[in-house]
Amino acid sequence: MKVTFLGAAHEVTGSCTLIETNGKNILIDCGMEQGGDIFENQELPINPNNVDCVLLTHAHIDHSGNLPLLYKNGFRGKVYATAETTNLCEIMLPDSAHIQESEAKWRNKKAKRSGAAAYIPIYDINDAMGVLQKFHSCSYNDRITILENVDIRFHDIGHLLGSACIEIWITEKGITKKIVFSGDVGNINQPIIKDPTPITDTGDTDYLVIESTYGNREHTKVPDYITVFADAIQKTFDRGGNVVIPSFAVGRTQELLYFIRQIKERNLVKGHGDFTVYVDSPLANEATAIFLQCNADCFDEETRECVEQGINPLIFPGLKLSVSTDESVAINFDTKPKVIISSSGMCEAGRIRHHLKHNLWRGECLIMFVGYQAEGTLGRVLCDGADKVKLFGEEIAVNAEIMFFEGISGHADKNGLINWLQSFAKKPDIVFVNHGEEKSCDDFTACIREEYGYNAVAPYSGTCYDLLRGKVDIQTYGIRRGIKNPTKRAMSVFARLISAAERLLSVAYSCKGMANKDLAKFSSQIDQLSDQWKR
Repeated sequence: MKVTFLGAAHEVTGSCTLIETNGKNILIDCGMEQGGDIFENQELPINPNNVDCVLLTHAHIDHSGNLPLLYKNGFRGKVYATAETTNLCEIMLPDSAHIQESEAKWRNKKAKRSGAAAYIPIYDINDAMGVLQKFHSCSYNDRITILENVDIRFHDIGHLLGSACIEIWITEKGITKKIVFSGDVGNINQPIIKDPTPITDTGDTDYLVIESTYGNREHTKVPDYITVFADAIQKTFDRGGNVVIPSFAVGRTQELLYFIRQIKERNLVKGHGDFTVYVDSPLANEATAIFLQCNADCFDEETRECVEQGINPLIFPGLKLSVSTDESVAINFDTKPKVIISSSGMCEAGRIRHHLKHNLWRGECLIMFVGYQAEGTLGRVLCDGADKVKLFGEEIAVNAEIMFFEGISGHADKNGLINWLQSFAKKPDIVFVNHGEEKSCDDFTACIREEYGYNAVAPYSGTCYDLLRGKVDIQTYGIRRGIKNPTKRAMSVFARLISAAERLLSVAYSCKGMANKDLAKFSSQIDQLSDQWKR
């Protein structure tokens, strides 16, 4: 009974964890990395066709985006998720595949001109559609058996429509252990969906894996979103500019529409008539339809009241949905001040990059960020104050106002995470902290260990724990991708040695599953090297 941490270990994106028990293999999430890849991540140490099932906490691409790749490489097991997560993945995974195919087409145009080798997308639409056939929808709060001696239960965690923490009971050698994966813990007082609530029967939790995206930060006091948003629109329109909002297509876009509907109902933006709001994202438009069609029990009380009164909470006059490329291009020929909501939320791909190209250089415009910006993304670069950026090979001056909408976050802050953690009836034997940038992850681990008395650790990719013994089986250390060549002058000679040794250790871990003959040969070479330098 082992758990191996693969992705989102001291990083925010790419969530993926492996559980091995009774000869079966279970993945919790299979996410795509977004933005900068800070640490070397161990590859899945087993063949994908040996993965029996995947438990999916929610639909965001950093948790689900590599499922088509897993399928492409041979996975044919079941994917367990809530019904709402399944519905969202039915639009998000094909959209991700389309992005991979489009990028390959663009790269291959350049490759053909330069004579370079053709670029093959990591997966295509057939892989996305194939893995979607493997989804099995589950209801919240139902305990179900997925494998012999393995039960699971999904519980609403308030992060996204359909998001869940997952309780897993595993019995091996007559001993039952329970491990809980938080997924992304939701923020409180957010529109549309419910706040996160404590799970039930928490007195039997032996291990907990908890995220730490905002593990060392507290959100500002919840602002009056409507007033702040309306003021930003008013000031920008008054100076003749556009409000451009890079937004996650699923979740955040729907929240923005919810706010704008109220702004328009209350006539909070003066002098600009029934101003136009463009949602320039086919995916966001499809996701909005899913939100409107889902069971009202998924909504918070205020949104349910709207629905019961016959009010569409996400639709209003002046809303224009852009689907085709021609419709997207036409937006930038509309000279009237307007709101443009487009994905991706971190500006790493999609139509938002075209809107940034047309608006970043204009001092009268406002670029409003409304969600977390991971290290290494264009969104993070802009939020950090860059005065120029490169888009489509062209250098663009950053003259527009850059604003981060404080308080609007789908993630719990430090206090929210601690409150949720303390809802467990007894302290887990070990709390594993992941899904946070290095400092946030380490700070949160130290906080709950030193201030609250939890046995907390923050594993790196490749670290493996034996859950029966409650002890580490394989210990890894973070190998930074930026330190590829240990001959940099800035490194001391001894630091170069340690870096090289850590890299060797990482290579050794990646060899798990190789033929015994090759493993023995590699072991002998390391032993010979060690004997040569032993002092």
